[in-house]
Amino acid sequence: MKNTLLTLLFLGVLCLGCHGQNAKDFATVPAQEFSEKIKAMPTGQVLDVRTPGEYSAQHLDNAINIDWNGDDFAGKVQKLDKSKPVFVYCMAGSRSRSAANKLHELGFKEIYNLDGGILKWNAAGLAPKSDKIIGMCSQEYGELLNSDKKVLINFYADWCAPCKKMAPYILELQKEMASTVTIVRLNADENKTLISEMKIDELPALLLYDHKKIVWKHNGFLSEEDLRKQLQ
Repeated sequence: MKNTLLTLLFLGVLCLGCHGQNAKDFATVPAQEFSEKIKAMPTGQVLDVRTPGEYSAQHLDNAINIDWNGDDFAGKVQKLDKSKPVFVYCMAGSRSRSAANKLHELGFKEIYNLDGGILKWNAAGLAPKSDKIIGMCSQEYGELLNSDKKVLINFYADWCAPCKKMAPYILELQKEMASTVTIVRLNADENKTLISEMKIDELPALLLYDHKKIVWKHNGFLSEEDLRKQLQ
């Protein structure tokens, strides 16, 4: 019995060691901590893995742009210094997680992934202040809510996989339920001012209004069945 307990204890220690090692592959940290670590590590390399178009619209200071979905990502990141920290981010966190895994496979030792991407970064108030309005302003958004019917606002993006999956049945419901619910789809990349002001930090985002008041909201994927229940 004693030997069995010792064996189980030994295996447990081994498992903890394995999990600990996996946890050190890369660290996913919230926006504020990500910002503080960049400041504390001036030799760190900031890596933006979005498209060049996304990068040109907004990027973190001194960030290097290497598109995760572009040609030869692995070959291009080899030009970075593997002995120095790498801070990797994308728009919402999915691409940067994949990129962080690849960086670890390639031998990078210290990797930090921005949890929730630029969306969380902006929602945390870390983006530079700007008076320039990109897309719809808050007054125009308010006018969308002027309706006797319920109004469902769907913020989405072309790069967002759950958004693409939901788009067909949201468009179908837009027609099917037109007499009772007004469904408006807004591209997050084309309406950055609204996204920032409303602190939307995850896509897709669904907001249901009744007489201009939010009665329900949801972030992330939602099945057609569950969405129908909310709109009935």
